[in-house]
Amino acid sequence: MKNTNVREFTTPFNELLGIKVTTAHKDGVTVVCQFREDLRNAWGTLHGGVTATLIDVAAGVATMHVTGKRATTVSLKLSYFLPLTEGKVTARAKVLRAGSSLTVASVEVKDANKRLAAFGMVTYKILG
Repeated sequence: MKNTNVREFTTPFNELLGIKVTTAHKDGVTVVCQFREDLRNAWGTLHGGVTATLIDVAAGVATMHVTGKRATTVSLKLSYFLPLTEGKVTARAKVLRAGSSLTVASVEVKDANKRLAAFGMVTYKILG
């Protein structure tokens, strides 16, 4: 594992959504997003795009944290299990495999009651 400051991986887009890195782990990171009214979809739940972004950000920061290198998304697959309606949404990313050119990470998204709300698998290309 490389010694990186995971908080340096923030972007204006992540800040717009309120996504923050809270914890660096040996194998990844945890990020959070506070549910807000302006992030709702037409049915009043957290917009699926916000959940997808949360998964992508968590996996990307985890990849850069573990490898110490810049990276970009190659593929993202996710499944939604529960609608998110309030509170803090948490995404825990784990780098499952870090190769010389690609990494694969899993991400569990949990609601404020720690119930599994979504799951993602993300592949990242190492840029150098």
